[in-house]
Amino acid sequence: MDIVAAGPGDEALLLDLLNSTPVIDGVASDELGDPVTAQAWLNSHGAGQANEQRLQELIDVRNALQDVVRGGRSPQALQPFLDGVGLSPTFSDDGLTWTLTTHGTSPAAARAILAWDALRITNPGRLRPCANPECQLFLIDRSKPNTARWCSMSICGNRMKARRHYQRNKATVQPRAHRD
Repeated sequence: MDIVAAGPGDEALLLDLLNSTPVIDGVASDELGDPVTAQAWLNSHGAGQANEQRLQELIDVRNALQDVVRGGRSPQALQPFLDGVGLSPTFSDDGLTWTLTTHGTSPAAARAILAWDALRITNPGRLRPCANPECQLFLIDRSKPNTARWCSMSICGNRMKARRHYQRNKATVQPRAHRD
């Protein structure tokens, strides 16, 4: 039985976590690499304070999730991060809700894994890396035909289309014979 125990905020956390290693002007960066920047990132995602161990765990989860989404590792690579994580169901007037408990595990890391699993269940194949090989970002394809390829049409999409157009035109232009 598949249980989805993640909400829209968790999905946003997952995508932002996956995209926390952007390439900017050809240089890879890491939004979690510096403790001050990392804490600002955590605060903006409602993840609270993180000690060095929890921050490292979040970075390790991010790296594992990136590899899993890219197909470089199996989902079993996420298992070690779920030790001490539990879900408890409770009923309210609105229906069934799940409460996440994390004993010794980063709550943000657990939420990101649960969000990945929820997408796997409800929208298989919709979470994927950008098709631009120079980009490190990921996207959740919300298009009806499931054909989105780039993290951003205005950035990566235009670059890739322009590159293909240039390559096609370059291949069709024949050098002129030189006349004396």
